[in-house]
Amino acid sequence: MHRYWLISSLLLMLSACQPAEHEPMPVEPEPRQELRVGTLYAQQIYMSSGQGLSGFDYEMATRFADYLALPLNMKAYSSRSELFDALARGELDIIAAGMTETPVRRDRFRMGPPLYYVNEVVVYREGSPEPLSVNELSGQITVVADSAFVESLTRLQQSHPELQWEQAADKDNDELLAQVAQGDLKYTLSHSTSLQINRRFLPELRAGLVLAEHQPVVWLLSATGTDELMSKLLSFWHQERRAGTLDHLNEKYFGHVKRFDYVDTRAFIRAIDAKLPRYRPLFEAYAGELDWRKLAATSYQESHWNPNALSPTGVRGMMMLTLNTAAQLGIDNRLDPEQSIRGGAAYLKDLLTRLPESIPENQRMWFALAAYNIGLGHLEDARKLAEAQGLNPSAWRDVKQTLPLLQKRKYYQGTRYGYARGGEAVHYVDSIRRYYDTLVWLDNQNSPEQPLAQETPPDSDTVTDQVTAPK
Repeated sequence: MHRYWLISSLLLMLSACQPAEHEPMPVEPEPRQELRVGTLYAQQIYMSSGQGLSGFDYEMATRFADYLALPLNMKAYSSRSELFDALARGELDIIAAGMTETPVRRDRFRMGPPLYYVNEVVVYREGSPEPLSVNELSGQITVVADSAFVESLTRLQQSHPELQWEQAADKDNDELLAQVAQGDLKYTLSHSTSLQINRRFLPELRAGLVLAEHQPVVWLLSATGTDELMSKLLSFWHQERRAGTLDHLNEKYFGHVKRFDYVDTRAFIRAIDAKLPRYRPLFEAYAGELDWRKLAATSYQESHWNPNALSPTGVRGMMMLTLNTAAQLGIDNRLDPEQSIRGGAAYLKDLLTRLPESIPENQRMWFALAAYNIGLGHLEDARKLAEAQGLNPSAWRDVKQTLPLLQKRKYYQGTRYGYARGGEAVHYVDSIRRYYDTLVWLDNQNSPEQPLAQETPPDSDTVTDQVTAPK
């Protein structure tokens, strides 16, 4: 018994001399050095032009990087599969590419909060028979590979077993829309935002069946990452939503494309080829610090680039100047294209300087154009109405709501300058913005690819009735 006790004591002493085993300490993630964001090229997502980088997702990513006090490293990929793989390998923190939330993506990624909402629509060509049922799409529809549209068609196939489609792995959505417009493809699917934007350049596109309504556009995060980034993204989203940023960006990128006029769009594209080359040097010469394309777009809205244009109210010429305005600007012949463009540019610049300083730089042009159309006095009346209704008198998205009220006695009888066709002013500005976007798009098609690194956002404040901001 004594021997057993001695051996037991010896074993206990030896075990006490062994180093204690501990659970491994969790490895803290290294501090983030930059915000790595993956994206896709598209007008409303991420694009480069002579005015710099732009896009809804680009601007939001820039703001989020500033919120985190980190530099932004935003990289465009050529396909969705490359984006998804890069996120899975830990090479990206976020995918910000105008993607909708879908069941498959919910299983694979974390979803950020909604940025805006879109519909999924069938797109066909003007003059072609409109598809009236899903059955008519079978074998004649092509969609982007790995897109949400593949999921939608797969779900539809459960109730329509005969439904077949093609997937394009080497083309993006804008390319497929162009093929439909050219008659090379019968049908494709598109988000309502993308369709409305592309119709400015491809007016032959038509919207058909709606396959999914009110789909949230979200950012994607890794399913295996920490909760830290998601928590910060949610806080950032709440901050920007309260500040009105989401509403502002919705108006900026999608608000002015709500209206579509097929005949007008076709006529404008023809005029770019037939008339603009004659007058472009004058727009460039007198634009000064303005973007000449904004001056050209304004002139087209005013006169359709007709130097002899005359309105019933007596305004005349390329920039449709009144006799008094022309005299103040030293213009003695309103029908001379050079004098008219010189005078219109000077008048627009003067309006820009006379606007209240509270109006942000990236929105001042739209206010100035409204004043060009109905006058500074009526514009100021609309701003005061906006303030009285609890809206922001220095935000174009708010003032464009109150301008039409100047046509209603209930509102204009209490204003300083009285009745004005404010609704026409809103249409006027929206039209110029669409013409301007078309000119920018055509310039990009005819220019080499711009470098994408270290460019500043453009000054321009460049969705449809199918697009809503989250509440």
